[in-house]
Amino acid sequence: MARINGTPVDFGTAAEQLRGARLRDELVSREIPAPERIAPRSIALAAGVTRGGRAVDAADVALDSPYGAGRIVLMHDASAVDEWGGPFRIVCFAQAPLELEIGVDPFISDVAWSWLVDALDSRGAQYVYLSGTATKTLSSSFGALEARGDSAQIELRASWTPTGSEFGVHAEAWSELLCLLAGLPHAEGIDSIAARRSRQAAEGG
Repeated sequence: MARINGTPVDFGTAAEQLRGARLRDELVSREIPAPERIAPRSIALAAGVTRGGRAVDAADVALDSPYGAGRIVLMHDASAVDEWGGPFRIVCFAQAPLELEIGVDPFISDVAWSWLVDALDSRGAQYVYLSGTATKTLSSSFGALEARGDSAQIELRASWTPTGSEFGVHAEAWSELLCLLAGLPHAEGIDSIAARRSRQAAEGG
């Protein structure tokens, strides 16, 4: 059994907390096989954004939604404490299409990353060694695909080490991030993209 801040935490308890997390209502989620060989024990969830209240196939939407989708993996390896800073490590991925005018914004990657930090902090998630990337992609279609026009997408990959004994809040923060990337309403305490963009511009002079 691992100890975090002196509190004993076993993987089974942590996994059940992740499964029981209260994700946002706009998401369809399900447990998926965790990547192999990344840790002795791990659990993974996938989620996809729904729109319009239509009946959906949870399996399909959780893995591939046109409005946004993502995954979160909780890993446990007692021998990785020196590398991770603790016996657990969380890895998450989230992506969503963007309106083109937002996709060309020079601050959008910074905004996406700030949403992850704000989502974690607003839920009281305890963590160290947060790292990751936020990538925006602009695409132009040609030839037979020209009718699609230009498009944009944002993708965020991140990992961190949880230091508290509550693991569900980390999944809830990830679900908030996924909904924010998809353009859904913001939770209290998290800036809208316009507010965050204005702040970034002011700080940049």
